[in-house]
Amino acid sequence: MNTAMHSQRERVVTDPHHRSRELRRLMDDHGLHAVYQPILDVRNGSYLACEALIRGPDNSELHTPAALFAAAAEAQCTHELEWLAVETAILQFAEQNCALRLFLNMSIGCLHASRRRLTAIRQDLLRLGVPPSRIVIELTENESVTDFSDLQETLQDFRRIGIQIAMDDMGEGFSNLRMWSEVRPEFVKIDRHFVADIDKDPLKLHFVRAMHEIADACGSALIAEGVETDAQLAVLRDLGIPYLQGFGIARPHRVIASVPHNLPLAANHEGILVLPSRPHSERRMPRIDQLLHEVPTVSPETDNDAVYRIFEHQPALNIVPVVAGGQPVGMITRSALIDRFARPFRRELYGKRSCTMVMDPPLIFDAAKSVQEAAQIIGSLRGTEMCDTFVITGNGSYRGVGFLRELMAIITDMQIRAARYANPLTQLPGNVPINEQMDRLIDAQRGFVAAYCDLDHFKPYNDAYGYRRGDQMIQQVGALLTEAVADHMDFVGHVGGDDFIVLMQSENWESRLRRVIAEFDTALPQHLTAEHLAAGGYRDEDRRGQPVFHPIPALSIGCVTVLPGAFLGHYDVSAALSEAKKAAKHIPGSVVFVDRRQHLAIAGTPLGHTEASAVLSAPTIAPLQQCYAI
Repeated sequence: MNTAMHSQRERVVTDPHHRSRELRRLMDDHGLHAVYQPILDVRNGSYLACEALIRGPDNSELHTPAALFAAAAEAQCTHELEWLAVETAILQFAEQNCALRLFLNMSIGCLHASRRRLTAIRQDLLRLGVPPSRIVIELTENESVTDFSDLQETLQDFRRIGIQIAMDDMGEGFSNLRMWSEVRPEFVKIDRHFVADIDKDPLKLHFVRAMHEIADACGSALIAEGVETDAQLAVLRDLGIPYLQGFGIARPHRVIASVPHNLPLAANHEGILVLPSRPHSERRMPRIDQLLHEVPTVSPETDNDAVYRIFEHQPALNIVPVVAGGQPVGMITRSALIDRFARPFRRELYGKRSCTMVMDPPLIFDAAKSVQEAAQIIGSLRGTEMCDTFVITGNGSYRGVGFLRELMAIITDMQIRAARYANPLTQLPGNVPINEQMDRLIDAQRGFVAAYCDLDHFKPYNDAYGYRRGDQMIQQVGALLTEAVADHMDFVGHVGGDDFIVLMQSENWESRLRRVIAEFDTALPQHLTAEHLAAGGYRDEDRRGQPVFHPIPALSIGCVTVLPGAFLGHYDVSAALSEAKKAAKHIPGSVVFVDRRQHLAIAGTPLGHTEASAVLSAPTIAPLQQCYAI
């Protein structure tokens, strides 16, 4: 009997006709209810609105919106269910006397159908005590739009009575840039796909940043959906996204929460999160077809005299490709042909012979290959295989040629740009990200500490022990700093050489830097011989051949406290940091020097008050409890 009952239950659950009848019964008996999910205004920590979500009976197969609308599609009553969901949400919202805005999901088809009832809708809303100005229609993806003028007229009618428009799931379905530009919604919701892992995925961060710029241009306010973690909230807040929605803010409930409770810590935290940055090497590489040049070609049947005349009539041309049936088979250089013809009677003897006798095998690259891949292949060739020109093909067919000098120019430019974004030795952010993060903190009016870390006596060490050992010491400093800082709050950048910049918002920044100093000194024995370590340095000769004693390397850290409004930009902070670093380097041994003066930026020049600075020594260094003013 149990088996029979189980089979009957399975038949009922999967029977679409039963599901349609059950939906009709629920609609007739008012068996649906709404739950409401708050939308947080992250700028002031209050709720802006709540979104109404329709539900069937708890623990039933028609509980979720997906199941309800699937049954409605089978019963061909989707618009009827939509409108019932809207009515249910408004009635239950009105019963709670909530002062928030109410977001209501509605397809464009249902929106058009409701247009005839706008007067009645307005009257019903006012009778229930819900002003139309507190209603936001959230357009959902149900059908594509073919007549934007008709849609605009419908939306204009809704806006006339005070109702606002939101666009759902930006980045999915019909919610594209054209819809945004045509509808001009008051609110745009960022699809949860772009919110997931935004604290780790720099590409998603760039997408959301671009949406924010578009929203500013067209007067829309962004709402990020699917916010679940503190890190996501902090990144979105720092990007300037004003409104957030998701389980990390609040879950949907029948009773509307008008005041936030137990908000994530990130919502109240005043720091600026360190945003993920994509290493420059991961950015899209230029393709080899960007170097393509069209030049005259010849076939294998072309004689040497004809090729000679081509070079003669085009003095700037140094190469002629040989192509057979669309396939590149060789390359004739001006120098190779002229060398052959320079000897007596060679042109008379070989002028009518096939040009294949003077051609060299071509170096071929597909147009889709990156310039970096091409450069690596060229770099692996022997000197005798090198050529100033290479052939570019598309799907195996000849398209044109490229020049080695242009390829090397692009590679050099890429290396220079890459070094500005990420230091090749430590892979830490370079000058551009350092300046960007510094300006973000300054613009946000957030106080922070900037630290300049520099190795003392490093050049003599590099000369004595070799650049490989010097690189290892630089890498260790980068690793110590990276391990010491607070995740997402502190920023470590590598300016170049043995210079590092650290931007810190963590409250215990001072003890973190002291730990770096202590760990650096503890690790020194692995970088020096026992003799040099015991002597505290080593002897060498200067440029004049005179003996000179070089102390062992030390790590100096100069710090500046950056108060809100004290500096105009990263240039001013950098100038103050240079002074703090110089002061630190005047103190023997590894030290942290903190410039505690209050700086005031006037006409771009930081001016200090007379308050003194403090010196903090690492535990392994002789205590220096003096004060220094700079």
